[in-house]
Amino acid sequence: MPLGVLSALALLPLATVFVLLVVRRWPASRAMPVAWLTTVMLALFVWRTDPLAAAAASMHGLVTAANILSIVFGAILLLYTLRESGAIESIRTGFTNISPDRRVQAIIVAWLFGSLLEGAAGFGTPAAIAAPLLVAIGFPAMAAVLSALIVQSTPVAFGAVGTPVLVGVNAGLAGHPAVEAMLEVPLFPDYLEQITLYTAVINTLVGVLMPLVMVALLTRFFGASRSFREGLAAWPFALFAGAAFTLPHLAVAAWLGPEFPSLVGGMVGLLVVVTAARRGLFTPRQVFDFEPRSRWQPDWVSALQDELQGVPSGTRMPLWLAWLPYVLVVGLLVLSRTVTPLRDWLRSPALTLEWPGIFGTEIGTSAQPFYLPGFILVVVSLLTFFLHRMHRRPGSYRRAWRQSARVLLSAALALAFAVPMVQVFIHSGQASPFDSMPLLLADGVSSLAGPFWPIFAPLIGAMGSFMAGSATISNMMFSLFQFASAGEIGLGVDGAAWVVALQGVGGAAGNMICVHNVVAASATVGLAGREGDLIRKALIPMGYYVLAAGMLGMALIVGGLNIWFAAWVLVVLGMLGLMRFARARR
Repeated sequence: MPLGVLSALALLPLATVFVLLVVRRWPASRAMPVAWLTTVMLALFVWRTDPLAAAAASMHGLVTAANILSIVFGAILLLYTLRESGAIESIRTGFTNISPDRRVQAIIVAWLFGSLLEGAAGFGTPAAIAAPLLVAIGFPAMAAVLSALIVQSTPVAFGAVGTPVLVGVNAGLAGHPAVEAMLEVPLFPDYLEQITLYTAVINTLVGVLMPLVMVALLTRFFGASRSFREGLAAWPFALFAGAAFTLPHLAVAAWLGPEFPSLVGGMVGLLVVVTAARRGLFTPRQVFDFEPRSRWQPDWVSALQDELQGVPSGTRMPLWLAWLPYVLVVGLLVLSRTVTPLRDWLRSPALTLEWPGIFGTEIGTSAQPFYLPGFILVVVSLLTFFLHRMHRRPGSYRRAWRQSARVLLSAALALAFAVPMVQVFIHSGQASPFDSMPLLLADGVSSLAGPFWPIFAPLIGAMGSFMAGSATISNMMFSLFQFASAGEIGLGVDGAAWVVALQGVGGAAGNMICVHNVVAASATVGLAGREGDLIRKALIPMGYYVLAAGMLGMALIVGGLNIWFAAWVLVVLGMLGLMRFARARR
């Protein structure tokens, strides 16, 4: 079968998801079973995949879905625990004392606290925690989820202690004869460091504008005037917050490697930006707030909106005690990922549930329940029961568990089909005469792009994350393909490093519209069924990220002040012009 036909057919699962979720606006609980069935039929009858391999991939997907659901449950359980203890009221008051401006609050909670969580845990944890926290302090549910999804971009490039690079890129390239033959540096680890630096450079130049993009979309979709202008008016604070994360992130990547850029960037940025906000530095003069609740559109509000914002009467506690559970979450996540003996014990065979060779195939699956962020969130919830003296009102804690279980059920059906669909898509090359669907799809794009491949390289990375739900998996699938494509158009080993870096940046951007993340984050605030509307809105920042990275990558690879660098400069100047216009109108 010709490459063009196979590539077009490989696009069908993605097209099915897009049409049903975004165009037809079906809820994920209806759309994803259809998408899974479409992918399975395509794998069996066109790719001629072994039926047992398709079944094994689906089982692997169900295990992965269970892992994601554990994070959803843990995040919402902790939030409901804090609601019942009265901590949410103190947190809400604390944010008002820092700044009553919703743009500032979104930047602190979503951009900086979310980046810190991404650097510590990854796996969709930032959106699952940040979204309900924003709802708890007064954001419409859809605004909260969109803000949390936008953060699933810049910090994801290095993710949880460097996993997208150390596992994703390394597994894709290390030891491959074609890579070793082209290397001009003595060892592959040196080349990996080069890719790390290039990824951080592109990520910094593109990602520094993401807080501004986030607040502009926040005011455009959820402000009273439905205007970008109110968001762009906060440009001094937004750019300051962007630089407060991206510059430490770049420095750590250049000097220490891929393990801690997102973690350190989030910690430094949170400390610097909160301090500045308390003193009124760079903050907007005119405060932005949402309209009264009675004027919110119905699709902004979730079934759990009032429950998440409700606070038991008569409960007050110090701000440090209210925030202590989140401090414990970050601390335990960092310890479990960085302290080698503890990490190895949590991931040891004795604590691992494993199913190798499912149904006699080469596909296996495993779960490490005590290493998952969901387990840590549940542990911290139990600790909060005693720290906040909830044992005096045990009924309130039982209510938190019941409410959390109800939220979990709303996401279970969608994820039970979404993740298996992705695994069938990825493993469609098992016992098949053809390469897997994602590789053939990438081949088709590569044949069309030719010498302009660096512009399309981030799009391939984003496509991988959109389907797989992970920048790490996207990098594992496509790093070697990106390296080989760079070689085919004569870019050399240094150019190939830039192209692989563009793959990593695109893989980070794709997390903003990843079905897994959208379903999980929506479920934590009770917004199930509106995933298509969220993806529609998140396509805007994802499009900016992929386009800006591609143009910038073309400029860096070709060199000089060429048309691609000029185009990227025009994008930045256009945003600066909008900021200036917004300031003049204000």
